[in-house]
Amino acid sequence: MNQILHNHSIDSGHEEDSTIFFIVPAFNEAGIIESIVQSIAKEGFKPVVIDDCSSDQTAQIAYDNGATVLRHPINLGQGAAIQTGIDFCLSKKFSVLVTFDADGQHQVKDAKKMIACILNGEADIVCGSRFLGIHAVGMPPIRAFMLKMAALYTRFSIGLPVTDAHNGLRALSRLAALNIHITQNRMAHASEIMAQVKTLRFKEIPVEILYSDYSLAKGQRMSNALNIFLDLLIGKFLK
Repeated sequence: MNQILHNHSIDSGHEEDSTIFFIVPAFNEAGIIESIVQSIAKEGFKPVVIDDCSSDQTAQIAYDNGATVLRHPINLGQGAAIQTGIDFCLSKKFSVLVTFDADGQHQVKDAKKMIACILNGEADIVCGSRFLGIHAVGMPPIRAFMLKMAALYTRFSIGLPVTDAHNGLRALSRLAALNIHITQNRMAHASEIMAQVKTLRFKEIPVEILYSDYSLAKGQRMSNALNIFLDLLIGKFLK
């Protein structure tokens, strides 16, 4: 495979170049990872798939389609997978990092708009929002309520005026990537990222999220909202 790594060194001293990495955390996504990797690569971007100890052929399929593959020897969660991807990319030259879910909800066309905002110097971090005028295709009402409550909590807890705190589609400059140190391994990492970049130039843009039976089955349940809150609360006490 291109790279299946359990650990790697980090060198943040590289200057930026035109490379744009897409960090794709993946767990048992063998049925869809091929199309995800191909959609990224055909635009000239570099997919970096973090296989979070899948029990299927996710890693092999991603590699066969040209992705760099970083593999966790044990399942750690999406937050940990994103941090692994960020650490790897910081050891390379790049101009923009994009975090991109592996379940088919995100679209590269939206990521390209976010990348342009970074390259044009409009922001250090650009996040996608499902609540800025573009309808999220197939999103259940209960999911919309949960996400809006999470955004409300983030606005009040850290003072950042976000409308969609748990959207996994983000574009980061090197400065933003250097300021992110994820300790919440699972879903609470999204709010943690917002807290760490609130002093940087931040922007949200509308994106279209595609919900399918597959992505809904992979996504958060309503009960996870309480788990996210508890993870964040415990994290504050442990600091």
